Amino acid sequence: MLLTMNEPGQPIRIERRWPVAITALAVLFLLEVLPWRVRLFPPWVPYIGVIALIVPMAAVNLSGTTARWLRIEHATTLVFCAFAEGVTVTALARLLAVMIRGSREIGGNQLLTSSVAAWAMNVLTFSLLYWQLDRGGPAFAAKRDWLFPQEGVREKTASEWQPGFVDYLYLAYSTATAFSSTDVLPLTSRAKMLMMFESAISLVTILVVASRAINLLGT
Repeated sequence: MLLTMNEPGQPIRIERRWPVAITALAVLFLLEVLPWRVRLFPPWVPYIGVIALIVPMAAVNLSGTTARWLRIEHATTLVFCAFAEGVTVTALARLLAVMIRGSREIGGNQLLTSSVAAWAMNVLTFSLLYWQLDRGGPAFAAKRDWLFPQEGVREKTASEWQPGFVDYLYLAYSTATAFSSTDVLPLTSRAKMLMMFESAISLVTILVVASRAINLLGT
């Protein structure tokens, strides 16, 4: 962690961004492995989105004027998440349409690959979203949306603990697999609605698309 000063002169924590950059690159890879039938944009658009996301992150860690770059990072991350989750939902909708029609234009292998990619994109995208929304972003300037178990421990060190990106990645993963908040408690309505939305997408992906793909491969 790095400490710097925001515009009013108050110290803020600057979190290392390399796990976030790796996550963005993983989303880019998953966008590339999706079948061409579920692509919404030209193939160069995701690359532009990842570059636009990583550049502010690098600037946050390297620049002394972090408040401005934090705002840019916040905006670009939200736009990137909206783009990636829009692709995920559209991919699932088209896959479901193919399944309902009983069409064989997408085989079992392709359907399974698409469902795994969509599930992973759902987890990674929501981890980025949770990371930027909770407390107003990594600078922790606003009220919290989630209560982590480390914050509930009545010890001196507990008050100094702050969640990082990996904590939000775990939150997104557990929400997509357990369909619940596990050990992290949502505190606000938007946190609860976002987790419901992520769980619903994961449920459709696992129980409908992936199971259908396995069924096709077994016949």
